[in-house]
Amino acid sequence: MGGGGEDEYESLPTHSIPVHLAAGALAGAVEHCVMFPFDSVKTRMQSLCPCPETKCPTPVHSLMSIVKREGWLRPLRGVNAVAAGSMPAHALYFTVYEKLKGFLTGNMAGHEHTLAYGASGIVATLIHDAVMNPAEVVKQRMQMAFSPYGSSLECVRCIYNREGIAAFYRSYTTQLAMNVPFQAIHFMNYEFWQQVLNPDHKYDPKSHLIAGGLAGGLAAALTTPMDCVKTVLNTQQTAEADTANRRIFLQNELQAKYRYRGITDTVRTIYRQRGLSGFSCGLQARVIFQVPATALSWSVYELFKFMLSFEGGHSS
Repeated sequence: MGGGGEDEYESLPTHSIPVHLAAGALAGAVEHCVMFPFDSVKTRMQSLCPCPETKCPTPVHSLMSIVKREGWLRPLRGVNAVAAGSMPAHALYFTVYEKLKGFLTGNMAGHEHTLAYGASGIVATLIHDAVMNPAEVVKQRMQMAFSPYGSSLECVRCIYNREGIAAFYRSYTTQLAMNVPFQAIHFMNYEFWQQVLNPDHKYDPKSHLIAGGLAGGLAAALTTPMDCVKTVLNTQQTAEADTANRRIFLQNELQAKYRYRGITDTVRTIYRQRGLSGFSCGLQARVIFQVPATALSWSVYELFKFMLSFEGGHSS
């Protein structure tokens, strides 16, 4: 990777949209799939449905508990749904971010453009979440303890038949309330650390890895309360489900009769059942998931962006 490749990488803001789409899709798949088991742990800890994982001292113990009781593959249930959703969602997410960032900053880097990075991240998030939210609902239903669904497709059919298409977007407002600040913090911090660690803005795997991890970890920690609200909205289900000729009660009696109708309703329910600590459930698991996931996402994105632009430059 000689100097010519670095020149191509530096000129990426003017490169074709397919480069960003392809690199973003690959980055999305890696981000959501590699650390998926810890995302499953986080979902169970945040849900109001009773499960043994809430009593484990650490996320690692929770993961071991799931594997011991339900088998090695159980923490991966729903990974195909999130992979299918994350690839198009992240393709659009990175492309919108790159193009809008270039427009707002005039393709110039620097700390003075911090607000432009945040604004670009917010717009990218609005588009990303519109694509990703249905996959997120299916994924979290599949991750639950005693989930009755045999596959992601069965889960989609059941949700649609019992609750209608609106169920796939019930948490969309909450998702935005969490992800808008998350992504603003994420992108501003990533670009900040890039300025510190990689002031020349050349392809530098180490700086992309470190900056991505630091940015993702901070954003995840600060937005955990809204993530708890989103999880509760996503995992509410009808009172009972039939599977293998036996009835499984998916929620306790109160939850079976009561459906959360929005952010305020859900916040009150979480506070009533768990107190303030209910809004920090899954914090450790969320950070453990997000630090390597975001680090890998940026590393993969920057790598493929560099490779695709480098090849494109030499093929023209």
